[in-house]
Amino acid sequence: MSRLAVPIYFVLAFVISWAAMALAAGEGGFPMDPDDAALVGGAALLGPTGAGILMTALTGGKAALRDLLRRLVRWRVGGRWYAVALLTAPVTAFAVLMVLALGAPVFTPAIFSAENPASFLLSGAAAGVAVGLFEEIGWTGFAVPRMLRRRGAVAVGLLVGILWGLWHFPMFWEVDSFAGGLPLVVLLARLFAWLPPYRALMAWVYENTESLLVVVLMHVSLVTSLMCIEPVMAREDVLTYILVRGAVLWGIVAVLALARRRRA
Repeated sequence: MSRLAVPIYFVLAFVISWAAMALAAGEGGFPMDPDDAALVGGAALLGPTGAGILMTALTGGKAALRDLLRRLVRWRVGGRWYAVALLTAPVTAFAVLMVLALGAPVFTPAIFSAENPASFLLSGAAAGVAVGLFEEIGWTGFAVPRMLRRRGAVAVGLLVGILWGLWHFPMFWEVDSFAGGLPLVVLLARLFAWLPPYRALMAWVYENTESLLVVVLMHVSLVTSLMCIEPVMAREDVLTYILVRGAVLWGIVAVLALARRRRA
């Protein structure tokens, strides 16, 4: 059971999430109606959380569940890890958009045009707390620590990141995603261009802190930046932004990988 626990977890997370999303999407199915995005997205959270808690209980019983809670409230870590967790997503998003905005105003960060920036930011953070908490109970609460026993943080993060991207597929699938080259490339970019390197950074943070709380905050920061910094753009502009931001994140991961190799 122990050797198969992580694969079983991922299968359960996908099955529960995708089944819940299909039910939430209703008769229309996928691609979903944009008006159902919030409901479908909320249903998706059942997978990582449900599979994570179930597999934690099955593999370790009450002791493992207590350990999960202990890691969720572990806040005594160095301040630099809070800085990495809270600033990586907004700083990379803001920096990329500001550079791109020099050539095209469409890339101007969304928060600049918000009628009430404080309320806009608060709503994004509230959504981020829900998403970050319920997803990370599974991804980082269960899977990542077990995978780190055999692999380094970068390798673990990239592997989980690819699965994480695939898990998002129903949410990014649009009506014409498979109708042409550009829509398909945008779909693949949304799933795999930047999620794996960001997840690698999350795994690196967890490896150094063993704090599920800090990783949850890193996920909260990501969702908040997605909702409050990234503007609505045409597809070709979305692709440009995703690829540039992905390149920045991959560059950061490459630097970390080289640093780890030199220390080894």
